[in-house]
Amino acid sequence: MVTKLIINADDFGYSRGVNYGIITSHACGVVTSTTMMMNMPEVEHAFQLAEQHSGLGVGIHLVLTCGKPLSDDVPSLVNESGRFHSLRDVFHLMNTEDVEKEFTRQLEAFLSFGKKPTHIDSHHHVHAHEKILPIVLKLAERYNVPLRLFHTNNETNRLQAGVRSTVAFDHTFYGDELSLESLEQILDKYVGVESLEIMTHPAFIDQPLYQGSSYALQRMNELAILTDPHVKERLNCRDIQLITFEQLG
Repeated sequence: MVTKLIINADDFGYSRGVNYGIITSHACGVVTSTTMMMNMPEVEHAFQLAEQHSGLGVGIHLVLTCGKPLSDDVPSLVNESGRFHSLRDVFHLMNTEDVEKEFTRQLEAFLSFGKKPTHIDSHHHVHAHEKILPIVLKLAERYNVPLRLFHTNNETNRLQAGVRSTVAFDHTFYGDELSLESLEQILDKYVGVESLEIMTHPAFIDQPLYQGSSYALQRMNELAILTDPHVKERLNCRDIQLITFEQLG
């Protein structure tokens, strides 16, 4: 069986270094898909780059734990400075009505650029939380887009909502010790799986990323692996077809 593989680069729009790293990983490597953080400073730049690379699928990376919300009236989601709560605090402070309002605002902001997101995922995987998953399922159905499958046993709910996804998802291409062999080991875990998404974070390092993210220098290594001259042949010898979420059956 040929495995349909989506290699998604998270955090599009975070900074120009991130944007250029994702575009390079697509144009010169194996990244087929990315997801946009609509509340970040370089969203417009990211959309401009995406226009020049029509083969790159662009979805939305819903944000609840980084930067500021797009909505003015979501008090349960922000601290005294108006920024989102940390991942440590957000789940016990949030109001689900505020979450739905802010996520809808982010989706509508994406649509305002004249594009429909190819799919939905989220920063820090917040959409997998038991209180947030029903909201995101409803939004995925409302906007008729696929949703990243992530660490939820609630398969029945996902399928009842009529929401498409890959059969499998892997988040382990992440950390200090990654190599081309790391990517191959991930692929070998899913031999015979109909469809798989692998999460990645390639980037060039710039000041906003270096100062703002604890996961910065490692992204340059991801970029090097995903654009390695040998990476495509390693995929080809495993009967893997690179696709976007738009090409899911």
